[in-house]
Amino acid sequence: MRKISILSILTILSLAIFEPTKAQKNLYLEELKQWDDDRISALKDPNGWLNLEGLFWFKKGVNSFGSASTNDLVYDNPAFPKHVGDFIYEDGKVYWKDGSTEKVKINDGDLVLANSESLNLLTRPEGQYNSQWKDFAWIVIQREDKVGVRFRNLKAKTLLEFKGIERFPVDAKWRIKAKVIPQNQNPLMIMNVLGQNTAQKHGGQLVFEVEGTTYRLDAIDEGGVRLFVAFADATSGKTTYGSGRFIELDRPDAEGFTYIDFNKAYNPPCAFTEFATCPLPPPQNRLSIAIPAGEKKYGQH
Repeated sequence: MRKISILSILTILSLAIFEPTKAQKNLYLEELKQWDDDRISALKDPNGWLNLEGLFWFKKGVNSFGSASTNDLVYDNPAFPKHVGDFIYEDGKVYWKDGSTEKVKINDGDLVLANSESLNLLTRPEGQYNSQWKDFAWIVIQREDKVGVRFRNLKAKTLLEFKGIERFPVDAKWRIKAKVIPQNQNPLMIMNVLGQNTAQKHGGQLVFEVEGTTYRLDAIDEGGVRLFVAFADATSGKTTYGSGRFIELDRPDAEGFTYIDFNKAYNPPCAFTEFATCPLPPPQNRLSIAIPAGEKKYGQH
């Protein structure tokens, strides 16, 4: 997302003893508007979450794929071939074989690959190989012991009819200074919607106050420049998504402090589609306080 150099202004906004000027408030609103615009653009991107129409898990061996009910993996859409081809899943590898009348394009970035039948599609990083037939695209994914294919319709109804996400009014009180307490000795156990538990690198415990009460959130260190938090609060299942929301924040400064801007709390992919495998907030990240900031709930997922 585009960066705006307003760190000093945002710091001032966080201090109750100082009343920010109208210009400073407007600059903060501008930054959040840009953040929201970038967020919407990412959702609508061909690799975003709005165009998903399938998530199929493989069995060992041949997995036939197409719109006909006789396939192992059925995408029920008359615009899709009855049999577009087969996934062969064996020895921890996945290969693709075109159907007798169809030809699927497999890309590695901007490069169209040849001899795809000898190409292992189960590689890292995930999504390196993108397969496409007309307006339909898919990638092979792995979630612990489950391997399958995430399927997209680039002209999906959920994408074409998307009108944006309702959000709470911006309130600078929800940009809160937090002390980051290192927890490097213990991994952070996170469960996803498939019921799988994974050990994540602990990014530290965020300790902060709201109206004189101390709260804590455990952050995940995903290896980038920012920390990631999955949390729920007293609005979850009411005005916000029932399974909680996500937030990202800067790593701590030299004194061990950062800021949690709940105005940037956003819905997980599972709020938009049933074909995502979202992490869930760990029990200790389920706050008793209501946080009416950030994105409100979307859809019925």
